[in-house]
Amino acid sequence: MPLSKRWCILLALVSFYFSIRLLRYMKNHSLFLALPLVLVACNSTPKPTVTSFEECAAAGYPIMESYPEQCRTPDGETFVNEVALPAQPIVVVSPQPGDTLTENVVVEGEARGTWFFEASFPVELRDGDGNVLAQVPAQAIGEWMTEDFVPFKAEFTVDFNGATNGVLVLKKDNPSGLPENDAQIEVPVLFQAAE
Repeated sequence: MPLSKRWCILLALVSFYFSIRLLRYMKNHSLFLALPLVLVACNSTPKPTVTSFEECAAAGYPIMESYPEQCRTPDGETFVNEVALPAQPIVVVSPQPGDTLTENVVVEGEARGTWFFEASFPVELRDGDGNVLAQVPAQAIGEWMTEDFVPFKAEFTVDFNGATNGVLVLKKDNPSGLPENDAQIEVPVLFQAAE
């Protein structure tokens, strides 16, 4: 159990005083060993037991500027702040990132009902330079007026205009036009023109 600084200083002074007095009478230098032992006992503070991000932060260890936050102990152990990330409002089943698209594109997945307006939301296909190659609505398959996931599908034909890669952008339908209601996900894809 560590001693407070005040008690350590007092104990060190008392130890030093009695070591000097005893040295005069006994001529024994080994008594000076008491002082370093007292100082070592006073300076040894137990390391706090850290098993989580919260304990690491409470111990005063540095928190890295990252998302999610991370805390690192002096011995190099890192703890991540397990924040509750919001559930994805949309899941794209096809195409997956890196898939190769032909001119006949089919986009399928599930989105929460709040992603739709009047049973649809916009889908764009852009080339690598950001030019819009196609813009179509994805249609809900089933009841869309819910907060649950609703299947959707979009089908269209596109001319890649010589582009070899691009991005599929699925946008939350935002009839209000307010930027705080905007949301989108992007799926990077490759293009393969018909021969």
